Formats: sequence, structure tokens, C-alpha cells
Amino acid sequence: MTVLKRNNVRITGRGSRTLLFVNGFGCDQSIWRYITPALSEQFQLVLFDHVGAGLSDVTAYEPAKYASLDGYAQDVLDICQELNLRNVTLIGHSVGAMIGMLAAIREPGLFQQVLMLCPSPCYLNEAGYQGGFDRADIEAMLTFMAQDFVGWADSFAPFIMGNPDRPTLSAELAHSFCQSDPAIAKQFARVTFLSDNRADVNNLQTPCLLLQCARDLVAPLAVGAYLQACLPQATLVTLPVAGHCPHVSAPTETLDALEAFMAA
Repeated sequence: MTVLKRNNVRITGRGSRTLLFVNGFGCDQSIWRYITPALSEQFQLVLFDHVGAGLSDVTAYEPAKYASLDGYAQDVLDICQELNLRNVTLIGHSVGAMIGMLAAIREPGLFQQVLMLCPSPCYLNEAGYQGGFDRADIEAMLTFMAQDFVGWADSFAPFIMGNPDRPTLSAELAHSFCQSDPAIAKQFARVTFLSDNRADVNNLQTPCLLLQCARDLVAPLAVGAYLQACLPQATLVTLPVAGHCPHVSAPTETLDALEAFMAA
């Protein structure tokens, strides 16, 4: 099996500079469709699916490898090596931002910039840290997911999307969740929501953009403030929008912020 088949890698656009997109939990590469057309005229775009999502090869799933985010970060590095990518600008969403961060820490020479959309190194509320969720809430969510995957998708998607006046966006996200292999998605959810990568953040040396939303129940403002304190060279931008998926619900504002940072 090739890396490109394993992760359903797709290359589009044109330009000497490469943007590599790392999806968040439960999403395939189509989640970027609202912003990629505007970028494809000046950049080469590399998109892929995590194993278990989209059109990836689910037979490539290895429970031991993907028991932590490090396994997903290795996939990012494998794709870079397979395509001989250098000076990459990595754009990661949610847990995809943390996966991208781990990849850039391990192989900093491959990456020119790391752009993080709604990142969170830890979703748990701990002493002196507000990740947004109590452990009991996450365990209850994971139990619901294990018992009724479709019901979980229908109820959790609006929570993540955060735009109740635009129900079609939540419906699209729920549909994306349901395109994932349920068994793999359940394990990926546990890895995502119980991971704690706070100790890794200080090791990131690549120029970084932290792009957060003013009202995000999944990655609250306190998380952005924490990341900026750990990454004093990072640029923190707060979009005046709601939800955890600004590349879907606020693509124009998201594009403006991404392009301004890449052009600086």
C-alpha cells in the first residue's frame, strides 16, 4: 500500500509554495472546500484523509500506532516524504492543528509556517487550566458515541459548528462524521479529547498563527491565551465569529487572516 492511497492524498492548485491541510476530527478533506478555490491560483494544495475517514484505506488502521496523536503526525511526515515536500505551510484545524504541530516539532526543517485554526492542546479542565470540558462530560460524550454513533453525530455537530441559525452547516458536518468508519472514529475521538499536548507546545520553533473564534465552546478563548503565552513568537488572531469551524462558517474572514499571515 502506498502512502498516497492510504491517506487518499490529492494535489491541486498551482504555484511554487505548498499548503498542506490537516483535517480536524471526523472530517475529510472536503471540509476545506470553502477556502481552497481562492488559494488554488497561487499555491499548490495537498489534501488528505486521516485513516478511517473519507476515502482513506481503512485496512491501514493500526490500533497501536493510532493510540496517540503521534501516529497521525507520522502520517503527515510520510506524506511530505512521499511527495518530497519542503518549505511547507501547514494549515491544521482543531486536533489537526495539534497533529501538525507534532509533525513540525519532529521535522522542523520541512515546515515554513504552521497555521492553527481553533487549536487546543488539552480539552480537559485541569488545575489552573481551562480546556473547556470536565472529564466526566467527555466520558459521557464518548459513552454516547459508543452506544449511538449516528445520534451522537446529529447532536454533537451543532455543538461544534456553533451557528444554530444555519442548520445546513451542522447537517453537513454530521454527514461528514457518519462517513467515517465508526469503530475508528470512536477510538480517534477518545485519543483527541483525552490527549494532553501542553508539554509539547514549547518545543514548536516554526513561525505560527493561532486563529481562534470569539465564541467557541470547544476551544474557548482561555486556550488561545494559554497557547500565546507558551508561544510568544506566535501571532494570535481572534475572529469575531462563533463556532469551531470558521473555514466552513466564516470562510471569508478565515481566508483574510490566513492570507495576511502568509504574506507577512
